[in-house]
Amino acid sequence: MKLYTIETGYFKLDGGAMFGVVPKSLWQRTNPADENNLCTWAMRSLLVEHDNKLILIDTGIGNKQSDKFFKNYHLHGDDSLQKSINSLGYSHNEITDVILTHLHFDHCGGSVVFNKEINDYEVAFTNANYWTSEKHWDWATNPNSREKASFLKENILPIKKSGRLNLIQGEGKLFKNISVFFANGHTESQTIPIIEYKEKKIVFMADLLPSVGHIPLAYVMGYDTRPLITLDEKRKFLNEAADKNYILFLQHDPNVECCTVKHTDKGVRVNQKFTLSDFLRNKI
Repeated sequence: MKLYTIETGYFKLDGGAMFGVVPKSLWQRTNPADENNLCTWAMRSLLVEHDNKLILIDTGIGNKQSDKFFKNYHLHGDDSLQKSINSLGYSHNEITDVILTHLHFDHCGGSVVFNKEINDYEVAFTNANYWTSEKHWDWATNPNSREKASFLKENILPIKKSGRLNLIQGEGKLFKNISVFFANGHTESQTIPIIEYKEKKIVFMADLLPSVGHIPLAYVMGYDTRPLITLDEKRKFLNEAADKNYILFLQHDPNVECCTVKHTDKGVRVNQKFTLSDFLRNKI
């Protein structure tokens, strides 16, 4: 098995929205805001080469929306999904599977592109099967008023039209050495992949735990549709992660790719911070 971090760029979101009821005086210690109270966040994906498959987990924000749309999110950085994949010597056509943790635009936007030649949308990875939770697909295609702005039809419906949509009906094994579980606090049935790598488990945290700054239980995003469920899910997962020394792959932390956690008198807290490559090179 080979694992690669895929950086797709950075964007900005309101710090208060990202930390909910937590005061700025506390959250700005880990995520300082600019003069407009905006914090920088990564949109980090993971590429897994294993068992004759090349599996991409999440696809970032993409590039097909209007300038007006992107202006709201202050995109910056030199990385892109295509550039990062190509830098590893792979092409889009070699991706066999795409796992979408959920269908908010910053997680699935790169799954679909606009083809000017046919004047229509099409899947970016033409040879890949796309995977997401069945319950979440129904949730996203019949959106509630709170989340509607995050579920963009042009990011979602072309996947089904392509005939390459695969709906995950339950938790457990998805591929060899890759299993999933569902989290329901941020949105309905968010898919959290777990990769078994040698003797370790690497968990792609998606929006269950966006950053190191969100490890304390009360640090829950204002975007979460069911914050009390998030609290329970985080409590259960972080205790297990501390007990079993899981590697947490952080999708949105602008500075920390991976971490482990430990039990303390104040609850579960961050233990080690490191890059995925450092872990793979046995430097952790």
